[in-house]
Amino acid sequence: MIVDCHTHIEPDADDAALAAHRMAAEMVDACIVLARPGPDRRRINEQLSHYVLAHKDKMIGFGLLEPTQDQITEKELTAFKKRMGLKGIVLYCDCWGLHPMHSRAVDLYGLAVKVGFPVFFHNPELDQKASGNLTYAQPYLIDEVAAAFPQLKIVIGGMGVPFLEQTLAVLARRDNVYADLSIRPNRVWQTYNTVMAAYDYGVMHKLLFGSGYPSYSPADCIETLLGFNMLMADTSLPTVPRSSISSVVERDALEVLGIEHDLP
Repeated sequence: MIVDCHTHIEPDADDAALAAHRMAAEMVDACIVLARPGPDRRRINEQLSHYVLAHKDKMIGFGLLEPTQDQITEKELTAFKKRMGLKGIVLYCDCWGLHPMHSRAVDLYGLAVKVGFPVFFHNPELDQKASGNLTYAQPYLIDEVAAAFPQLKIVIGGMGVPFLEQTLAVLARRDNVYADLSIRPNRVWQTYNTVMAAYDYGVMHKLLFGSGYPSYSPADCIETLLGFNMLMADTSLPTVPRSSISSVVERDALEVLGIEHDLP
């Protein structure tokens, strides 16, 4: 089963944008849709809920909650799950200036365990106009979360770039932490080093496939990963067994993260 565990639709996305998202998702069996950050989180979550409920045969929604701003209760999280059909939570710690072990965030993790929600820590947007603080995006901060809540399923988005080495260390240390391998197909050297480093660390079994759509399409990412050993074909650099890379692409992220679903 191929699951794209890292895609987005923009707040107030029009019909054409939603159709493009569905078309891109035809390449995979299931698609996790992460809410984008915005000031009106309730409306963003309602829009996401409407979209994923209309396409339950393919789409899984992760809602947006800001622990220091939102009054989060077990009742609200249960409504997220039962009324809105959402299956997890996405946090943007760098964007919000949120320390992953903030007391309000800790309360959220405890509720997430009760409800059965995984938590996706989105990696920072790396462009000159991006807001936020990279201090709070460092994956080593998530190590304490994972240790305090061993039953909480955690995903480090985008391999935690630009903190790849920290991500690999946390993956090796914590059974309940995973990372999504959302590569940039046009950045050959970065892709090579990311996959090679994960293989050398022995954590390929902790990686989940993600495209980062709309930045990149799942089709392009899958093609690049399965052709990984051809990226440096004209060099004598080491390679990774194709079976190891295929296992990442074909890993059932929904099962790994304990997500209940209605997919066929």
